[in-house]
Amino acid sequence: MGESTFDLDGFDRKILDVVAVDGRITVTELAKRIGLSKSPTQARLRRLEETGVVRGYCALFDPILLGRDHVAFVEVKLSDTRETALAAFNAAVTRVPEIEQCHLIAGAFDYLLKVRTSGMSAYREVLAERLSTLPHVANTSTYVAMQAVKEEAVAPKGQ
Repeated sequence: MGESTFDLDGFDRKILDVVAVDGRITVTELAKRIGLSKSPTQARLRRLEETGVVRGYCALFDPILLGRDHVAFVEVKLSDTRETALAAFNAAVTRVPEIEQCHLIAGAFDYLLKVRTSGMSAYREVLAERLSTLPHVANTSTYVAMQAVKEEAVAPKGQ
């Protein structure tokens, strides 16, 4: 929706590949891995951060070890899909911590949510007290994941 892409050369892509796997790498080590000296590597990384290509760095947690291994995908159909209704729904979704992902969908329903909780009873509570009360929700359909076959952070490979 009006967002532009950013031109990346081979060195930029190498930087992204490395920091996607190791966001805590030193600039000196990053420079060695991509085959540039430290100063241009640092300048490129700073440019990638300032332009928003690199939006931030974070720690990835094991949800199973944290007792949050119940994943549900939820189709949401809204009663109103005008821009103000979508904006109200979007804003409300950001305040529900159990929603890991929310995507506006072109199809038979309006949104697809990825919801992570500690178990079925916790999910039922989130569905009843949070998801069903989001603005303009007409109905929901839940699909419970039995196993995560592939689940990883977004990496820039293949750009």
